[in-house]
Amino acid sequence: MVTPNPDFAKEIAAAGGEEVKMCFQCGTCTAGCPSGRQTSYRVRKLMRMAQLGLKEEIVNSDELWECSTCYTCVERCPRQVPIVDIVIALRNIAVSEGHMFAAHKKTASNLAAYGHTVPVQDKITALRKELGLPEVPPTVLANDAAKSDLDKILAATGFGKIVE
Repeated sequence: MVTPNPDFAKEIAAAGGEEVKMCFQCGTCTAGCPSGRQTSYRVRKLMRMAQLGLKEEIVNSDELWECSTCYTCVERCPRQVPIVDIVIALRNIAVSEGHMFAAHKKTASNLAAYGHTVPVQDKITALRKELGLPEVPPTVLANDAAKSDLDKILAATGFGKIVE
């Protein structure tokens, strides 16, 4: 049996998704969603679950991660509900409670370790050299001060807890 959580609306609002209550379920978001054409994602369903306080169903849902954040839903919404902001708020709630796909954890681990979500691979380094580019791109990877600053930001935000 599904148990609604009446305090979930407050949690969503605190995470940046207060406007979820403005959705009146017209379905325009789902009708225009490019991700919904390729997956089981139904943004309207997600919004309704949030309104009903179905927290456990949302944080354990694969659908929560199928939104590509393209903003088509936001652009078409007749009530101007910031749907993508709500999806991000729901994702943040899920992650804060340890609900995260392994692939997303790997991406987060790479960011913490290297300052990039994808580590530089030997074949890319060789290709850069062949093209006359520096082997290490001029990003955080090549700038110890920038990496140090990033590490401070990640520590201050508790980012490391995400990948634990």
